[in-house]
Amino acid sequence: MIALDNTVRRALEDEWPDGLLESLPQINLPSALQSGAIAALKSKVLDEKIAITLQMAKLWFSHQLSLTAPSGKFALENSVPERPGRPDKPELVHPMKVKKRKLNSKQGQIALLHSLAHIELNAIDLALDVIARFAREPMPRSFYDGWVQVALEEAKHFSLLRHHLQDMGANYGDFPAHDGLWEAAQETHYSLTVRLAVVPLILEARGLDVAPSMTLKLQELGNHRGAEILSIIYRDEQKHVAIAAKWFRFLCAREGKQPAHTFQKLVRKHFRGPLKPPFNDTARAACGLTPLFYRCLTATNRS
Repeated sequence: MIALDNTVRRALEDEWPDGLLESLPQINLPSALQSGAIAALKSKVLDEKIAITLQMAKLWFSHQLSLTAPSGKFALENSVPERPGRPDKPELVHPMKVKKRKLNSKQGQIALLHSLAHIELNAIDLALDVIARFAREPMPRSFYDGWVQVALEEAKHFSLLRHHLQDMGANYGDFPAHDGLWEAAQETHYSLTVRLAVVPLILEARGLDVAPSMTLKLQELGNHRGAEILSIIYRDEQKHVAIAAKWFRFLCAREGKQPAHTFQKLVRKHFRGPLKPPFNDTARAACGLTPLFYRCLTATNRS
């Protein structure tokens, strides 16, 4: 196995719930990254989805997977699903029907962590979908390195939250959830540039704005493990937004377009409603997403 970047090694080996990596099912993957991403996308079994993602990442970073299967082979396996595989629960409802609970109760903390776990599960599939759907785009290998790492770390985040919920006497699936993130993926399926603008650079970048205050609140309430998990997620999500911003700028440069203007144009066309402050300008700028991109898209500035 080749020497791995420290952040990749950490994602592969460290910070996972105790005993989880040893308990995951054994997976035999196809020989192509795209096929592995599709297999993980289609899986309805959560431990299997995580196991496929983890094994796919190990093989990819050790250069044991090709990017795509030869044309004409694995046609069925290489059909990207319209929707990811999901367990029977949670029930998916309209966003307005997802109840908000106060964090000063244990049940409120569980509800918050459940909603975050649902976001992270969607984030696994969103990263896998980028790999699967755009595997035949003319992109450098490092593009796929980035999204494999994103998928791997989102799988780690989901696992941490899921196991913390279990430690608190709950399970993922106990509360209703909504499907907004995946609806955004469906609406941006036709263009990698549009996908990067709307999903990671709008919806996932929002996590940079809200995570620090949520982490502090859990810490104040004595949920130190929850706060620790949110700190891990916040650290990793900064890398994920930076990866998306890097490749959005790359695509704009290749197409001869100005990144900030292109971002604003795509958001106005494909995102419902204005962006909501407050913004974590410092964290966003460190990821390559400066206020020039998004400040004009708030309710008071959007036109």
